[in-house]
Amino acid sequence: MRPVPPRPESPPASGQVSASREPYLQGQDTRSLPQVAAPAGSGKTSTKAPTRRRTVGVGTLIAGMLIAGLAGGGVAAGVNAATGEEAGPSGTGTGSVQEQGHGLDINRSEDATAVTAAAAKAAPSVVTLSVSGGQATGSGSGVILDEEGHILTNTHVVTLGGQSGSADVTVQTADGQVHSASVVGTDPESDLAVVKIEAEGLTPIEIGDSSELNVGDSAIAIGAPLGLSGTVTDGIVSKLNRTISVASSAVPEDSGEGGGGNAPEFEIPGFPAPEQQQPQGSIYINVIQTDAAINPGNSGGALVDAQGRLIGINVAIASAGGSSSTDSSGNIGVGFSIPIDHAQRVAQDLIETGEATHGFLGVSVTPQPATPSGGEPEAEASGAGDQSAQASGGFSAGARVVEVVEGSPAADAGLQEGDIITGVGDRPVADSQSLTAVVREYPEGDTATVHFTRDGQEQSADVTFVSDAEQE
Repeated sequence: MRPVPPRPESPPASGQVSASREPYLQGQDTRSLPQVAAPAGSGKTSTKAPTRRRTVGVGTLIAGMLIAGLAGGGVAAGVNAATGEEAGPSGTGTGSVQEQGHGLDINRSEDATAVTAAAAKAAPSVVTLSVSGGQATGSGSGVILDEEGHILTNTHVVTLGGQSGSADVTVQTADGQVHSASVVGTDPESDLAVVKIEAEGLTPIEIGDSSELNVGDSAIAIGAPLGLSGTVTDGIVSKLNRTISVASSAVPEDSGEGGGGNAPEFEIPGFPAPEQQQPQGSIYINVIQTDAAINPGNSGGALVDAQGRLIGINVAIASAGGSSSTDSSGNIGVGFSIPIDHAQRVAQDLIETGEATHGFLGVSVTPQPATPSGGEPEAEASGAGDQSAQASGGFSAGARVVEVVEGSPAADAGLQEGDIITGVGDRPVADSQSLTAVVREYPEGDTATVHFTRDGQEQSADVTFVSDAEQE
């Protein structure tokens, strides 16, 4: 078997380095990706790998509520702690991972599982990104979209969580080849980005259909958690259309769909405290929730279905630990992925123009407290007062309009203050955050039906969205 070039070292940093941005582990024994058979009857051939690899567990490394992104320093220490051995001077002692494969290890192709077959199909299309800018370094994952070398990943990966607007990006493909990459475009509103490499023989991933997913469908995550390339984990689709809040240092201008709420927020691990960074805010995105294990470094990687088709781009995780890296508990089976239907549209915009558009409705909203069964109907009509909010138990039943922007799509469609928006198109709206997330999924010029109640009567209106970039 032809040897594969070793993984490049992270660039040495001068002066003081961020504690979470030490070089990642180096692979000392790499192998190219073997062929694997699909389940019996598929007619595909396979090559059986001759050697088994020892799997080493990785220690607790993730903090609080985290973005799944940049795997930085601490990986070697975590592995050593898991094996009970001390690290050497380089941070990779006798207990650290000595092998970091680029392909998929297959020892019994004749009885490969469906997960093995799906992962073998998709793995050649998943890459590892090494990113450096100033004294910060990190790694993430990406997915090959086409033979021209366009790779889809996260904005927070290529910007080191907003720390660098011009970071150097290096890509390692599944066969171990290393390429310099250029950033085609970033879209902070969706946390998606596209980079490009110049390479031949690339394997684009097969695109699935996230609108056809069911809760309970198989979900397989492929990426480089903690810098460990070619890692495969599996689980199920736990929830569809989950709205989450993601911390961002490149928050867009107010798009008019504002209001309070309690969407869980996910932060990037290992970066300086907010007061030491650029000003931070939040973006709201609708995601696929999965229990497939996702960790820092999986960001930008693939979530695929049982047929190896791309259904999402992994973006964030929840952790039972606190808000600092010292009390994290790692993956707890609550991960999030941007649906490919939305991600593909944004990627195409970035490839064609370098930027993506997002819909603007033109309302300010607040969560509408739900009315308990048997409650007074006046509670719903009276709006979100303290008494009705307490009676609702914190549950909401739509987004109540508190202001309509003059000349906006909402005004043109006849929406009024006091209307309670309950859906956009075929997507339900539970609160102000879910309204913001779904509206921003639409491109400029697209039309959708907004469903709302007025004076207790259900109504609807067609809205043609303008770009939020046009709004101040």
